[in-house]
Amino acid sequence: MAPIKHITATELDFDSCYRALQAHDRRFDGQFFAAVHTTGIYCRPSCPVVPPKPQNVSFVLTAATAITAGYRACRRCLPDAVPGSPRWNTRADTASRAMRLIQDGLVDRGGVTELAGVLGYSPRQLNRIMTDELGAGPLALAKGNRTTTARLLLQTTELSVADVAFAAGFGSVRQFNDSIRDTFACTPTELRSRARNRPTTDELTLNLPVRQPFSASWLRRFLSGHAIAGLEEVDDAGRYRRTMRLPHGPAIIEIGLSDDTVAATLRLHDLRDLGAAVSRIRRLLDLDADLAAAEDALRADRRLRPLVARGSGIRLPGSHDPWELLLRTMIGQQISLAAARTHGARLVAALGDQIADDRGKLHHLFPTPAQVAEHGADVSSGPRRRIDAICRVASEFDGLAIHSGRDYHELVADLQELPGVGRWTAEYVAMRSVGHPDTLLDTDLVVRRSAERLGLDLRDSGRWAPWRSYLTMLLWHDELRRTEPLLAA
Repeated sequence: MAPIKHITATELDFDSCYRALQAHDRRFDGQFFAAVHTTGIYCRPSCPVVPPKPQNVSFVLTAATAITAGYRACRRCLPDAVPGSPRWNTRADTASRAMRLIQDGLVDRGGVTELAGVLGYSPRQLNRIMTDELGAGPLALAKGNRTTTARLLLQTTELSVADVAFAAGFGSVRQFNDSIRDTFACTPTELRSRARNRPTTDELTLNLPVRQPFSASWLRRFLSGHAIAGLEEVDDAGRYRRTMRLPHGPAIIEIGLSDDTVAATLRLHDLRDLGAAVSRIRRLLDLDADLAAAEDALRADRRLRPLVARGSGIRLPGSHDPWELLLRTMIGQQISLAAARTHGARLVAALGDQIADDRGKLHHLFPTPAQVAEHGADVSSGPRRRIDAICRVASEFDGLAIHSGRDYHELVADLQELPGVGRWTAEYVAMRSVGHPDTLLDTDLVVRRSAERLGLDLRDSGRWAPWRSYLTMLLWHDELRRTEPLLAA
């Protein structure tokens, strides 16, 4: 088998990748894959087998690139079951923005034409860009996501093979069977037989891979502090539960957080939403971030070393729904977090669609833009100017391009054109919507207070690029740790 094409020195440095492969370094799982020419197998960098000789291996950015070239997934290391690549957030190029939307299932729902239109290209242009940059086009990359979703369904449910095929987004059972054989070198039935203790289809429980270091306590505290009654809860066991509106229907998710793993239990209205649900949970919890690189860079400033030590593993909470994030941020402007939760709960109870939850206190979905535009003024309280701004943004939201595939800087500029949205709100919403790693919220009062206490001059922040979003989180955490030590622990 010939070496894989489309590998450029600007994307992957062979020597660095080979050293990671020799060291079986788990930090690089998902960031690249090793394709072994002599065996026709592709692996994650941490695969426990003896590394191949340098002349027998190529490195690629995506599993889809390896599959397109005819390689099959290693049965020992399961290279599709790794954290996602942090490249898609740290880079702002077209291919990276497209990857964020492909992972959310946009190609499965609307095809390459819709993906290209969202990004402002023709399908032919987008296919050329992604093939040149990543070694595979949008269809191949989407097929890789569908195959991973299919594996999860085969190994975690009792669905028939045909039902798994269509739930995962394949157009036919034959196409599904061929993809499974091409990727895993076995039939769907054989792949299913490797799993143990498959539950019923009413509920799926998945262990989501996480990059280390990872601070579960920070995410638990952040989610708990912002939780809106009826929409979200953190139960007595510390599990985060919430309702979620997905492309094909509602869902209830339950997330168990520990410093080693994240367990997600999903109750989906439609199993076609499995891939989108997993992608959005990963974005919400920032599971694919390269925290090791971020912390190494911030430690280079000796003043930040104690800050990093106290907050190692702190993530940048993302967003599963930019509309919800924008509205909640607008509601919370210039009021306390507790007051924002109260206003949010009133809005959710009055306008959100009801949903049944026999295991907790969840009873509504977050209201849609149309629901807020029509009735928001009747149920909202507070300054009339803010209520009018919220209703106007809701009425115009469907025409706005606010999604994870946007360029951060363009999104910030567009958000600031909206009524009631200033610089802080625009940067905060854009930072969380696209997972931008380099936003310093230098107008935030808590950030400024924490920085002053540490002797940091925020006007000279270039030295902390491109990880200033994580510095923002560290400064927030440190102030919380000082003022509410029990809650921050």
